[in-house]
Amino acid sequence: MMRFAFAKALVAAAALVLLAPVARAMTIEQITTPAGLHAWLVREQSAPLVVLNYAFVGGSSQDSAEKSGAANLAASLLDEGAGDLDSRAFHERLENHAIEMSFRIGRDYFHGTLRTLNEHRDEAFDLLHLALTAPRFDKEAIERVRSQVTAGLLRDTTDPGTLASHRWWQTAFPNHPYGRDTEGSLATVPNIMAADLRDYVSRVFARNGLTISVVGDVDAKTAAELIDRAFASLPAHNDLKLVPDTLPRGLGKTIVVGIDVPQPVVDFGGPGIARHDPDFMAAYVVNHILGGGTFTSRLYREVREKRGLAYGVSDGLIWFRHTAVMFGGTATRADRTGEALTIIEREIKRMAEDGPTAEELASAKAFIKASYMLNLDTSSKIAAQLTQIQLDKLGADYIKRRAALIDAVTLADAKRVAKRLYGPGLLVTVAGEPKGVTPTRASE
Repeated sequence: MMRFAFAKALVAAAALVLLAPVARAMTIEQITTPAGLHAWLVREQSAPLVVLNYAFVGGSSQDSAEKSGAANLAASLLDEGAGDLDSRAFHERLENHAIEMSFRIGRDYFHGTLRTLNEHRDEAFDLLHLALTAPRFDKEAIERVRSQVTAGLLRDTTDPGTLASHRWWQTAFPNHPYGRDTEGSLATVPNIMAADLRDYVSRVFARNGLTISVVGDVDAKTAAELIDRAFASLPAHNDLKLVPDTLPRGLGKTIVVGIDVPQPVVDFGGPGIARHDPDFMAAYVVNHILGGGTFTSRLYREVREKRGLAYGVSDGLIWFRHTAVMFGGTATRADRTGEALTIIEREIKRMAEDGPTAEELASAKAFIKASYMLNLDTSSKIAAQLTQIQLDKLGADYIKRRAALIDAVTLADAKRVAKRLYGPGLLVTVAGEPKGVTPTRASE
């Protein structure tokens, strides 16, 4: 284990070395493998490291309502044995070669990462191939991981943040996959069988729904060979369930989920703007000004700095394949929840009606441009960014064009888009015993 710890530290240190040269001048190579797979590659020879980031179309939205959580359970079990390797043998192979492999589920995508030293890259990509093409889904592993997921779901029943969030998404997207939690529920997870996990893998893991990024000390020819080593034998086409386009519902409603906690949690949100919408960049800048997570946002200033009502408050833009939302939240004392919510709603209304000032716009542009480099300060972050840019279909030159796109947002654009983004109204959910908050009646 000491050898593994040392090697893992070496991998982490090597990743940080990539920051300076890659951030200064990143060259993205677009490669096609012998099997016809497409990928983006950023070469960096200063560290003996290869990082792979990839995504398959088809996340938790592929779960049926009755088997919600199946995609998440499958992802949690992929490294719990594959081929002729049981869970212990598979993990020993990973640890003995300092290979980091992870899988996670979003609503629209299955995401995976792989990090390895160059000397072990063949082993790493072989193990990934095994996990994706021949997962065992052994009964013992399924029950062990199921119990872990169930324990988390039980904790969530008394967590105000989770309760507020779940109610928001359920209300915004009733009878739609986006309204269900990616981890499933206490009612559905016990019903998931090995056959359901195999069904998910067989329908989603296919070459046509695959997006790939590689960063590290590897040339294009070798990267292509490694990619084919992991992915070439997958089916050519996926078999996905149809997910309909949708818009958030429940605007104008305030819902209180009763739970005895010291600090109620408030979630709020409404329709967003799609990533491919021409107004997206203006919306991104405007949202940064309102509550984009910085200490200079209007919501932070009015709620935290001026009144001390909460430790933090923020909101952000979230875009999926079939909808987009503006979503935010805070937590505050029960006796001041109504006051905090009133201020949040007032500031959102003020932004919709008046938009930002010229000074706010200039400051936000400068910050957004400068802070982007924090998304490129490790090899793993770079690979993740490359994958997201591909998923969003922004083009390989997006990183170079991004600053100009931000600069092109005018004050008139910002004011117009602020009205479009914040004008439709809010859906609000509160978990706790808030004072000064009036729930919307069922008939309203």
